[in-house]
Amino acid sequence: MSTKRLFLRARLDTGSIVDLDRGQSNYLVNVLRLAPGAEILVFNGTDGEWRATLGQRDRRAWVLNIERQERPQDDPPRLQYLFAPLKQGRLDYMVQKAVEMGAGPLTPVLTQYGQVSRINIQRMEANAIEAAEQCGLLTIPQIDEPIGLAQLLETWPSQHPDRRIIYCDEDKGSDDPIKALTELSESKFAVLVGPEGGFSPSERAQLRTRPFVTAIGLGPRIMRADTAAVAALALTQSTLGDWRAATGA
Repeated sequence: MSTKRLFLRARLDTGSIVDLDRGQSNYLVNVLRLAPGAEILVFNGTDGEWRATLGQRDRRAWVLNIERQERPQDDPPRLQYLFAPLKQGRLDYMVQKAVEMGAGPLTPVLTQYGQVSRINIQRMEANAIEAAEQCGLLTIPQIDEPIGLAQLLETWPSQHPDRRIIYCDEDKGSDDPIKALTELSESKFAVLVGPEGGFSPSERAQLRTRPFVTAIGLGPRIMRADTAAVAALALTQSTLGDWRAATGA
C-alpha cells in the first residue's frame, strides 16, 4: 500500500487531534521520515479507516489531525485460530500469518507435547497489529489467555455452541481435506494446530470422540507447525470462509 497505515488507541472522528506517543513519533518521523503535512491512514479497530495528516505541537510533540473516513468498519473475522504455542521466532511468524489469512480470535492451547508454556501476550498483540497495518485490515484480533486442551474441549460446547473445531491430524494425511470440509454444515469454525511434536495419543483420543470436532489431513508430508497453520487456514478459508464468499462461490 502506497499510503502508510498506523493503528491508534484513540477515538477517530472528523477534526479530532490525536497525540502520538514516543514510539509512534519515532516510527513516523525517524523511520519513515515523514514531514509535517504527510498523509497517513489510521484505524483503531472500531471506527473504520481514516485519512490523517502529520503535525507538530512543538519540536518534540507530534500529532495526527484526523480529516475524513476512507472506509467504514467492517465485520470482524469469523474464523477462530487455536494453536499450540511455539518458540518466539516461529510464534511471531505464525501470529502474523494467521492475521493475514483472516483469523479472528487467537487462542493459545497448552498440550502435552508442547515445548512452550509461557506466552508473551503483548508481543503477540504487537505482531497482530503490525500484520493488520501492513495488510489493510481494520480489526485487531482478540488474543486470549492460554488454556489447556482438556479444559478447552470440556468448555467448548457451552461457550461456542455453534462453532466447529477443525484440527490437523497426521493420521489423516492421505485423506482429501477439501471433501471433509465441504461436507460440514456449520457456518462458524475454529482451526486447531498442535505443537511440533503433534498431539499425544490421549489428546487425539479426546479430539476424536468429540462430536463438534472434525479431523483433516494436510497431505503426505510432515509440516512444521507454523507451515501447517498457514496450510490449514488457507484450506478452511477457501472452502468455508471469506475467500469463498469473496469469489461468490
